[in-house]
Amino acid sequence: MSILEPLQITNTHVAVEVLQLSGYGLIWDIVKRFLNTTIPINGQVLLFLRPPVLRHCVLDVFLLPGNILRREVVTEQEDAKYIKISSDCHLNVGHSYSVHCEPEDFAIQPESIKFQSKYGRNFHPTFEVFLTTNTERVTLMVQDQEGRQVWKRTVHLTGYFPDSRRGSLPEEVEENVQVEDSVPAQERLFSVRTEFINRVSDPALNQLLDKLLQRGVINDEEMQSARIKVQAEKARDIIDMVRKKGTRASSVLIDALREVDLCISTELSLS
Repeated sequence: MSILEPLQITNTHVAVEVLQLSGYGLIWDIVKRFLNTTIPINGQVLLFLRPPVLRHCVLDVFLLPGNILRREVVTEQEDAKYIKISSDCHLNVGHSYSVHCEPEDFAIQPESIKFQSKYGRNFHPTFEVFLTTNTERVTLMVQDQEGRQVWKRTVHLTGYFPDSRRGSLPEEVEENVQVEDSVPAQERLFSVRTEFINRVSDPALNQLLDKLLQRGVINDEEMQSARIKVQAEKARDIIDMVRKKGTRASSVLIDALREVDLCISTELSLS
């Protein structure tokens, strides 16, 4: 061991003379390239369940480096619910991974994707698993490009769906639900149109506009046109505009109202 004497010192650098360097780093890099091997990093699998739309849900699967703070990802997922589950796994940067699900009749996209060690504030789902809201549990597996299993967990979904969509109901309640489900959504909205206009608050209406835009029911121009109106006109514009778009759009509005203001939704018999 010896102390290096500086040859030159500037405001930003110190220049020294080194006569002998270790060849370990260069040789090890060549060996890794020759063997085509990479060292896995500590990774994590995070799961988020989006709110149901038309009795379907999307389970978002995130593959992330282990040093990404969970709370940073949670804050970006808006109204999606974080599913707490053991998440540790080992991942190789640049390797392809895929997600598999049991039961196997659920659609998953994409089929596979390369894992990248990305950092930043934009966290987007790596995979999307399309579920139905009567799903009690699923088994998820993450496999590498060689088909090896790197993570597998049984995920219990009971309790993550709204109570009105899950579990057993008394016979009397089930009968009422069946009757309501037999009525087209746009007719249900029309039957409560006056109460909707008079009772839904302005902040709730703005949240409904955001959700309708997010779920593709309205476009930016329709949202901006409605947002600038006073409360009663805004409510009238929203319910009439959505009813004219048909059953699917009306069902999305009913679901969105349930999420934004469950009390009003219940009072209007839309929950």
